[in-house]
Amino acid sequence: MVRNKVAPVEDGTKIQQFQNESPPPPSYPSVSPANRTQSNSQSTTSSTPEFQGCWTVVVVSILFIINLLNYMDRYTIAGVLDDVQTYYNINDAWAGLIQTTFMVFFIIFSPICGFLGDRYNRKWIFVVGIAIWVSAVFASTFIPGDKFWLFLLFRGIVGIGEASYAIISPTVIADMFTGVLRSRMLMVFYFAIPFGCGLGFVVGSAVAGWTGHWQWGVRVTGVLGIICLILIILFVREPERGRAERDKGEIAASTEATSYWSDIKDLLSNATYVTSSLGYTATVFMVGTLAWWAPITIQYAEASRRNVTDITGPEKANINLVFGAITCVGGVLGVAMGTVISNMWSRGVGPFKCIQTVRADALVCAIGAAICIPTLILAIQNIENNMGFAWVMLFICIVASSFNWATNVDLLLSVVVPQRRSSASSWQILISHMFGDASGPYILGLISDAIRGDDKTAQGHYKSLVTSFWLCVGTLVLSVILFGISAITITRDKRRFNEIMLAQTRIEDISSTGSLPSEQKKTEDEDVSQVQHM
Repeated sequence: MVRNKVAPVEDGTKIQQFQNESPPPPSYPSVSPANRTQSNSQSTTSSTPEFQGCWTVVVVSILFIINLLNYMDRYTIAGVLDDVQTYYNINDAWAGLIQTTFMVFFIIFSPICGFLGDRYNRKWIFVVGIAIWVSAVFASTFIPGDKFWLFLLFRGIVGIGEASYAIISPTVIADMFTGVLRSRMLMVFYFAIPFGCGLGFVVGSAVAGWTGHWQWGVRVTGVLGIICLILIILFVREPERGRAERDKGEIAASTEATSYWSDIKDLLSNATYVTSSLGYTATVFMVGTLAWWAPITIQYAEASRRNVTDITGPEKANINLVFGAITCVGGVLGVAMGTVISNMWSRGVGPFKCIQTVRADALVCAIGAAICIPTLILAIQNIENNMGFAWVMLFICIVASSFNWATNVDLLLSVVVPQRRSSASSWQILISHMFGDASGPYILGLISDAIRGDDKTAQGHYKSLVTSFWLCVGTLVLSVILFGISAITITRDKRRFNEIMLAQTRIEDISSTGSLPSEQKKTEDEDVSQVQHM
C-alpha cells in the first residue's frame, strides 16, 4: 500500500488528470491564480543537493536537540516544584498555575506562529522565538520571593518562544522526507518529548541539589539554548514547502499559500483532523497532569507512610530521578513502538500481513489510550502500599501514552495539504494544550485543594491528589472514542486530500497551457482508481 500519496507517477511524468474538465466539488476549496498568495519561503536552496542525504540528518538532529531542551525547560520547574512553592509561599493551585500560565502564552501564540510558518521563512522564526525563550528563562530565575506574579509572567513569555519552534518544526521535517522515512524522522524528533521531560526532572532536581538554589536548576536549559541558537543560524536552512513530495512524484501541484480563512474552513471540514486533535487533547490532559503532579504525590505518599510532615531533599531528588528515568525510557520506547507498529500495520508487514489497513495511525493512538486506562488506575491506587508495583504500572502507562506523539502527527500530514500544515499543527497544539496540559495541572490542583480542605498533613495531600487523578481516567476514555472515530473517517479524508491536489494540478496546467495535454487524459475508471489507490 502506498501511504500519503496523491497518485502513482511513472517515469517522472506528472500526475494523470481526470477526463472531465469540470471544476472540483464545491466542498473542496480550490486554488486559482486570483486567490493564491505566493509563499515567501520557497527558497531556491531547497532544490540543491544540500537538502539531500546527510544534510537533512544534520537539520533533524538540531531540531531534535532544541525540542529536547524545550521539554526539559517545561519540567525543570516540576523537578524543583516543592522548592518553588516554599520560595514563593504558594499552595497547590498556584503551583499548578505556573504550568497553566506557560501554556496560555503558548497556545495564544500558536496560531500566530502557524500563520507565519505557512507564509514566511521558518528558520528566522526559529531564531527570534528561541532568543525570546532563552531571555525569559534567565529573567524568571531572578524574581524575588514577594513577586510571584512577575515570575508567572516570565514563565508565560517562555511559552512564546517555544510556540515558534514546536509548531513549525514538524512541517520542516515533512518537507524533507516522505513515506516511511518521514515517519521515522518524526519518531526521532518526538523522542525529545519523553526524553526531555525525564531529563527536566532529573537535571532540575540534581542541579538544584548541587548548588543549593532551585534557580540554577532552571537556568541550565537557558545556557544550552544559546548554543542551539547558534546552531540554527549556522546550519539550518529553509526547505521549500512540499519539496520532498514533489521530488518523489507524490504531488505535482504547487504549495502556494491561500487565505487564512480558507485554511481554517478547510481544516474544520476535515473530520479526521478534528477528531484526532480532540483525541490527542484528551491524552495530553492526562500526560501533562501526571507529569506535573505524580512526583509530588509520591513524595506525600512516602511522608505519609513514615507519618512525618515531609521527606528530605535527597529523598525527593531520588523520587524525581526514578520518575524521570521511567519517563525517558518509557516515552522513547512508546514513541518507537507506536511508529513501528503503525508503519508495519499500514503496509501489511509481519504479523499485520492479513489485516493491513490505512486506519493504522488512528487505531494505534486509540489502543495506546486504552492501555493507559487500567495501568493509570492500578498505579494511583498502589502508590502508598506497593510502590514497586506502582512504578511498573506508571512505566506501562507512559509507554502507551507515547504511542501517539509521532503517529498523530503522521496522521495529520496524511490528510492536510502541505500549504496548510503549519496552521493545522498550530491549531492542534493550541487546542491540545488549552484543554490538555495547560488547564490540567491547575484543575487538578483546584480539585485537590477542595477535597483536602484545611488538612495540611502529608496524608491529606496524598489522598486528595490521588482522588483527583480519576479525572484523567475519564479523559482517556474520551480519547479512545475520538481516535476510534478518526479511524472511521480517515479513508474519506485521504481521498479528499488526493482530490484537492489533483484539482490544483489541473488548474495550474490549464493556466499555463490553456488546455490539458492530450497525453494526460485517461478514462474515468482509471482516474477514479488512482484517487482511491490507498
